[in-house]
Amino acid sequence: MKRTAKAHWAGNLKEGRGEITTQSGILNNTNYSFKTRFVGEETGTNPEELLAAAHAGCFTMAVSAALTEKGLNPTALDTEATVQMEGLSITSVHLHITGTVQGLSAAEFEAITKGAEKNCLISKVLSIPISSEAHLEF
Repeated sequence: MKRTAKAHWAGNLKEGRGEITTQSGILNNTNYSFKTRFVGEETGTNPEELLAAAHAGCFTMAVSAALTEKGLNPTALDTEATVQMEGLSITSVHLHITGTVQGLSAAEFEAITKGAEKNCLISKVLSIPISSEAHLEF
């Protein structure tokens, strides 16, 4: 399996702009620029936001897979990924998941999420600290 995305850029770093398009077409000439990345003055995306989205999705699917292996069917899993930057370096990712899963204790849910934190594909390719916290709703 291969997945692709394309980026186009025109202009200098601060005044230029680009578009990102994904193979699936869900992002199609989506705006990104210095302002969408560092200033927040215009609508568009940025690499760090896309990394957060990819990590949140991957982690949540890994939690679902681990629950499925235990014969459990989650009612809902909601994750927010926070990518932390210092200067021009990404220094960490924090994953916050809230789940509704019948037949599971909070301690079991946390253990499952810790496994997913280390084993989802996006976590495996990052060489930065990754942390998570889990909240099980009943």
